[in-house]
Amino acid sequence: MMRKKLSLFITIILFTVIITPYLLSAKEPATEPEIRKLTKEDIFGDLELFADALVLIDANYVKDVKSKDMIYGALNGMLSSLDSHSSFLTPEDFKELRTETKGEFGGLGIKITLRNGILTVVSPLEGTPAFEAGILPGDKILKIDDETTEDFDLDDAVKRLRGIPGTEVRLTIIREDEDALREFKLKRAIIKIDSIKEASILKDKLGYIRIVDFQQDTGSELEKALRLLSKKKMKGLILDLRNNPGGLLSASVLVSEKFLKRGDPIVSTKGKIKEQDGDFKSRAVRPYSDFPIAILQNRGSASASEIVAGALRDNKRALVVGEKSFGKGSVQTVVPMRDGSALRLTTSYYYTPSGSIIHKKGITPDIEVKLVRSETTGENAKKKKLSTKERLLKDEQVKAALELLKDEERYASLINGEEEPQ
Repeated sequence: MMRKKLSLFITIILFTVIITPYLLSAKEPATEPEIRKLTKEDIFGDLELFADALVLIDANYVKDVKSKDMIYGALNGMLSSLDSHSSFLTPEDFKELRTETKGEFGGLGIKITLRNGILTVVSPLEGTPAFEAGILPGDKILKIDDETTEDFDLDDAVKRLRGIPGTEVRLTIIREDEDALREFKLKRAIIKIDSIKEASILKDKLGYIRIVDFQQDTGSELEKALRLLSKKKMKGLILDLRNNPGGLLSASVLVSEKFLKRGDPIVSTKGKIKEQDGDFKSRAVRPYSDFPIAILQNRGSASASEIVAGALRDNKRALVVGEKSFGKGSVQTVVPMRDGSALRLTTSYYYTPSGSIIHKKGITPDIEVKLVRSETTGENAKKKKLSTKERLLKDEQVKAALELLKDEERYASLINGEEEPQ
């Protein structure tokens, strides 16, 4: 009986593997034969090995196991072996993914990823429990409550970090260049983020705008901030993308368009299937093009932040100051399966206008200025009781950006490639 079920399963899998590339590749599948490199013999041979393993487990394992549980486990292992962002979604997981934007849930306000198999903080969002507690980009989460994260995928971690607002969760963290473990006790809260945290003139008519997240309304919020600063006769702009973990691709395109002329390239996506490739260009009518820009970034700047930094830098519209960014530049597509489950699959990567890949490479700054932790953590900002403007004017990265914007000759030399990045 088990062998009959497996024969049917193999036939279904074979049919799916052969036909899926054509389903994904749009109108004329026959024009893309090079996408499918596996032969029927390859697939049958490998699936027979898989079937043999299932039969042996069914016959010899100490406990009875449902065939679907074994197949789901195999699919989960197969997807997670590809990269840290691809995963298998059970019908319950897929349903939760489709409905997670409805209602309220408690969270900590951190963007996480798997780096070298370790659960790692990309960035805490400003004003959230994680930020206020002093969690930093690059922190590695070893335990959630008393449970080790060693075998967690991202979905496992997200499920355990979320919960009822007001409930507590303990994180055990190891920090770079430290030997001792740190334990944080955090209280979950409803996470509500305003994209634009600050928009002001710092000094010498040089403006400052901080974007903490890329959401649906980020473009319109930025437009309001730019109009406000333009009325104050702004002569240069610091665009602060530090600790910004990203967000919507569409929002990063809208932000880039504020500063690029019509037709300028912003970002491209490239994958195995040509129909999934894309080129995003500015559609701006009246961009803000009459002042120099310095972008601030650190290792907590990722995804959409890196798209904006790469677009403005490659189009010679801005210089980047700070640290190398995180390097999260892949696109995931969710493909539904016949039984209600789904595959979340990395299908393409982001490239800057110059053709540089973002994923795992990040954006290298034109002027490197190391981040001083005491200037950015929520706990230290509270202790010093400084106003936002006072804190920014003491920030070494902000000071470096201000000096750069004031030095017109050096700015022009760097933007035109006449001076080597430092």
